[in-house]
Amino acid sequence: MTACVGFTPLYGRSVAGGLASIETVAPEGRSGYLLREQLDDALGHRAGAPAAYRLVLSVNERRFSRGVRLDNTANRFELQMSVAWRLLDLETGAEVRKGLANTGVTYDSADQPFAAMIAQGEGQERAATEVARKIQLELATWLAHKTSQTPEPLHGSPVGR
Repeated sequence: MTACVGFTPLYGRSVAGGLASIETVAPEGRSGYLLREQLDDALGHRAGAPAAYRLVLSVNERRFSRGVRLDNTANRFELQMSVAWRLLDLETGAEVRKGLANTGVTYDSADQPFAAMIAQGEGQERAATEVARKIQLELATWLAHKTSQTPEPLHGSPVGR
């Protein structure tokens, strides 16, 4: 237990306010929309709220057939989503953080065209959720480290911290 001395879990730090001050800018298209929605929910940002940072995303999606039927048509797919992101300070315009988040999900494709479209859409949703979680954790870790290096006020810590 002595190795845990000085350890503060990420959820025990005050990063929620910092995360909520990040607005997300995603590219057009279904994947960009899903990713922006997931990140806005994960970061707690509300439209119209003042932002200190802008998170700019670039999405690359690739789909591969992984399972083949006897008639040589694909029945299982792998969707790989790669998102390059940059965090910009809105006050200075400087890039303060950047990263790359990747994930891969698989899904079955049905014989019926509508069911196949639904399966592909659900695969995109799962991929966007996973990538958003990775980006959120990276940003929360950065904010926790950043806030732990700022000196505490002389009159005690603020309420809610």
